Amino acid sequence: MRNLKLLLAFCFAIVTASSEARTTRKVTQGRTSVGIKDTSLRQQLSNALALAQSGQYQPAAQALFNLVKRPEVQSERPQIKYILGKMLVAMGYSQVAAYQFVDVIRSDSNKYLKKSIEELSIVADSLGDDTLLNYAVSKVDVNDFPDKNKDMIYFRIGEIKLKNKNFEDAVQAFNRVNVGSPYNNQALYLKALAYLELKKPDPAVSIFQQLLEHRKGSGATDTNRVSALIGIARALYQKQDWDSSIEAYSVVPRDSFYWHDALFEQSWAMLRGARFRSALSNFQSLHSAYYEDFYIPESLLLRAIVYLYICKYDEMEKVLSLYNSIYEPVRLKISQFINSNPEPANFYMEFEKVIGAKQKDNNTTYKIPYMVLRSIREEGDVKRSLSYLKRVQDEKNKIETSGSFRVSGLGQYSIRVLNTRIKNTKILIGEMVKVHLQNMNDELKDLSEQASFINYERLSSKKDSAKKKIAGKDLPQMIDSGVDREFYVQNGYEFYPFKGEFWLDEVGNYHYLGTQSCE
Repeated sequence: MRNLKLLLAFCFAIVTASSEARTTRKVTQGRTSVGIKDTSLRQQLSNALALAQSGQYQPAAQALFNLVKRPEVQSERPQIKYILGKMLVAMGYSQVAAYQFVDVIRSDSNKYLKKSIEELSIVADSLGDDTLLNYAVSKVDVNDFPDKNKDMIYFRIGEIKLKNKNFEDAVQAFNRVNVGSPYNNQALYLKALAYLELKKPDPAVSIFQQLLEHRKGSGATDTNRVSALIGIARALYQKQDWDSSIEAYSVVPRDSFYWHDALFEQSWAMLRGARFRSALSNFQSLHSAYYEDFYIPESLLLRAIVYLYICKYDEMEKVLSLYNSIYEPVRLKISQFINSNPEPANFYMEFEKVIGAKQKDNNTTYKIPYMVLRSIREEGDVKRSLSYLKRVQDEKNKIETSGSFRVSGLGQYSIRVLNTRIKNTKILIGEMVKVHLQNMNDELKDLSEQASFINYERLSSKKDSAKKKIAGKDLPQMIDSGVDREFYVQNGYEFYPFKGEFWLDEVGNYHYLGTQSCE
């Protein structure tokens, strides 16, 4: 707080100067203002700044809040608002402080404009408030910022450019974030994503490997480390290097939160690389009872396609039937909820049932299926907004338990501000949930059409197979048939003679050992 005390000392000296020296009218960008002529008000401001300078932020903030509403302090209002914001930050009330800095920025005060933009950027970054961040960054001149804050600004500029699909500009912004900065790892990851969007997988792989090197001392399930591993696998998939992509996905730790996603994506790579037996092994894990609450409709259709390739039509029928029994009711419930609930608040109220929940509550009635709500909860925009909402709620709880400050004028004003932010954020999250539900509804309609087409292919292929059998024509050998034990050993699999559809080893790895069914 050294800088704040220096600022307060400077302001204190200004306020206590002779009133005659400050009665000259000032014109700043077309706005006319005068100094504080009222001796009593000038003394109150002097006393408030003295309290602040001595570290008594709460009484000082209350005194400044009372003063700032007086019309007699028009010319000093930007200064008072700026100092009030700084003190609120020191007290841990960042969201309320942000409003003070926004007011100064809107006042076009030359003297405190740049300082307020800087402070607002820092506060918005700590809150994770996208609206405030966009507002602050839109007014930023990075050259006006101290070096210690430039990494944050470049990172946030890169985020905005990436979100707006200006991928080249995003890369340039992320390049300005220094190694060693707390934003560096995030900047590396997003820069790699920008390269993938630009269809440049090679530099993306190099950046993900660099991020992996930075996290080599972290735990196996470290989020940044796992994200880098998956990023490498996705980049290799984009290159259509199926074998390398499959190998990269296999490195993702089993106890990582993202392992299930990695397993599904690896299954796609296996399909593209014609490794059908290995893909079936993955599906046994993907569709185990443990993951019954995961929203993964595409995986069932992918499994059906694999069965089609290996001519296992009966298994294919079972999977398609399973898809229809699970996801058709899900689609109907989503559609019904969207059509009967036009207000975003209703979407948030339903979504609120899964916030913070680690598993499905069987005593709760879900109008939207739990697996859908759970999936939406992991969406990036929703997670970010939930994190911001929690920070604002924590700030409100802190004020409500602050004793005398809670009942003061500034305390009551702060509660009103925070209640408004909480209400608006819940509406915003409700709108996000609605958009995601609409996308899911469209996706399920499309997947249902694909399921019908796949079923048509099943019936057509089964019919052709029957014709060939009647005609006595030789059937093609099933892929992987005749592969001996050495193949599995060389590829890291344990191999045991077993008759049946699949075999589960001692660590939970499923290996498909089916026989030819096109007979």
